[in-house]
Amino acid sequence: MKFRRNKKRELFTIPAVGVLTLLTATALLPTSALAMELTSPSFDDGGRIPGRHALRGLGCLGQNVSPALHWKDAPEATKSFAVTMFDPDAPTGSGWWHWVLVNIPADATGLAEGARPGKAIATRTDFGMAGYGGPCPPVGAEPHRYVITVYALDVDSLPLDNLSSGAMAGFMINSHLLAKTSITGYFGR
Repeated sequence: MKFRRNKKRELFTIPAVGVLTLLTATALLPTSALAMELTSPSFDDGGRIPGRHALRGLGCLGQNVSPALHWKDAPEATKSFAVTMFDPDAPTGSGWWHWVLVNIPADATGLAEGARPGKAIATRTDFGMAGYGGPCPPVGAEPHRYVITVYALDVDSLPLDNLSSGAMAGFMINSHLLAKTSITGYFGR
């Protein structure tokens, strides 16, 4: 495809045939090549996270049960998944890692509430321990955003353990990333 310079506006233009070819090629791609999708039967994207998913402790009275998740359209090359939950509104200056789960098998299409499949490993969160730590924002603060992200990875497993930090897990996840998708829930008290 040749680009021609438009002398009047100093912009590049693409011939109509090139645009049609590009659109046709995009339409023929399998759905998984376009975008992964994530939903949760526990809460709607942009909705309120139910109290059962909130932390039990530090003044919060939840049940600390991780939400159910369902994902689809992962790239064919996916060898494992990772899941994180991050609060960018935490009053720390750097947010708060609530959940980091890695080495989820490639044949998984979701997680049941409170589940950790197969040989998946929960790494350390900002609570100082491994596992899910539910929402527990300060009393009276605006509801915080909790971003849950599922990552499709190009390796069977990441060399992490339950003492690995959220930052180390994030580095390893992003080093092997094929695709990702997120939903956001809100929680306040």
